Amino acid sequence: MEIIQIAEKIQDKIKLLEKARLILRKRAESKAEAVALYEKNLAKIIIQLKNSVAFTVDSQTIVNPPASVLEKIARGICFDEKLKLETAEALYKSIIVNIEAIKAELNGYQSIFRYLDEK
Repeated sequence: MEIIQIAEKIQDKIKLLEKARLILRKRAESKAEAVALYEKNLAKIIIQLKNSVAFTVDSQTIVNPPASVLEKIARGICFDEKLKLETAEALYKSIIVNIEAIKAELNGYQSIFRYLDEK
């Protein structure tokens, strides 16, 4: 590779990092929102279960569960929000991993650039 090609690769990686920074912010906001919605819904369901509101999960009706399993049941009831939370967390972590990979590639190109520049 010539020095000009390496310089272009470095610029490409810098542009990717700039784009990734914007994606990271959006995914962080999505993750925070998913956490908040899950916690809010979980609290709401726990209160409803304590107030004898009946819930049906997979054809099973739940009314007045024992206090020892109430939170586990509430978590099961709001599985949709938990799925959204887990998905948001996975997407957030994946962009961080991608950023680290781009940074590693950038460092590699910068090392090659320095080596070629010294010649």
